[in-house]
Amino acid sequence: MLYDLARSVLFRLSPETAHAVIMNNIDWAVPFGLIKLVTHIPKDDPVTVMGLRFPNAIGLAAGMDKTGSHVSSLGGMGFGHIEVGTITPRPQAGNPKPRCWRVIPAKGVINHMGFNNCGADQAIKNLKSADAFRLRGGILGINIGKQNSSPLSGALADYQECMDKLYPLADYLAIDISCPNTPELTKLQGEDELGPLLKGIADKRKELADRTGRLVPITVKISPDLDDDAIRRAADQFVEYGMDAVTATNTTLARDNIKGLPNADQVGGLSGRPLFERSTAVVRVLSDHLKGTLPIIASGGVMTPEDAVAKMEAGASLVQLYTGFIYSGPALIASAAEAIADWRHSRKA
Repeated sequence: MLYDLARSVLFRLSPETAHAVIMNNIDWAVPFGLIKLVTHIPKDDPVTVMGLRFPNAIGLAAGMDKTGSHVSSLGGMGFGHIEVGTITPRPQAGNPKPRCWRVIPAKGVINHMGFNNCGADQAIKNLKSADAFRLRGGILGINIGKQNSSPLSGALADYQECMDKLYPLADYLAIDISCPNTPELTKLQGEDELGPLLKGIADKRKELADRTGRLVPITVKISPDLDDDAIRRAADQFVEYGMDAVTATNTTLARDNIKGLPNADQVGGLSGRPLFERSTAVVRVLSDHLKGTLPIIASGGVMTPEDAVAKMEAGASLVQLYTGFIYSGPALIASAAEAIADWRHSRKA
């Protein structure tokens, strides 16, 4: 009830203003224990994915903490992992405002943010805030992307520059090649572009692993708008070039199931309930094709604990929240984590 009241106030603000209000206050609200008024911390139910031990199967998707400034506060709500970013080599403002809209009747959000972030150098400083979360066993993912101003031919250099700078801080890296709001980015999922990109990322990872003595896992985030055959071809290349997981999915450009609703025609990627069916189908396609070769991190439309379990049933190893967190509040973290824990243990019984 308390979150319902808070949401009613926040939803009177623009989405981006509401996000700023939350992020500007979270670093004092969580340490002071106010989170206990709306939820509880789930008991650990460890899962091992990509060789990493996650305290539970529920994480926060990239996009909430774009600058890596609030990891420990967000983690204090019960997330097993936090994925920050997307981080680009240099700071960038993103697309012009307004660039985010709610589709309230469908429990959706459309964003056209455009990788607005502080850049890799500042992110390194900000990520000092992650220490407390990681000491508690939380897993830190860093999502990296191409600079908006970089041509497609310069994408690999952007990813490699981010890897150079952020590799030492990450428990895992997420390669975003599927955000629909960055010019030409989704073309990197095409067969001709994907192979050379993955090879360059794999080569850079080997160089960094040799230098640091530490192999950081890598997941690649794909679009729900690829057809099933393209998804299978991409998955084959992820395996070929030694990626450690695949994240399914990013936001969608499809609007079929929100036609006629307020803001349905806004430009950008759609997330939330309207994305659930397709993103879950992508998880299923990947699971059937990969047959356990790579783990799948499921993201897209998880609004209830039952949705989280459905992602696991489709073949996911981890589940991420974002828009569901906005609509349902922090209580969804514990309820989803506990629902997955119950599902996992029932399968062992």
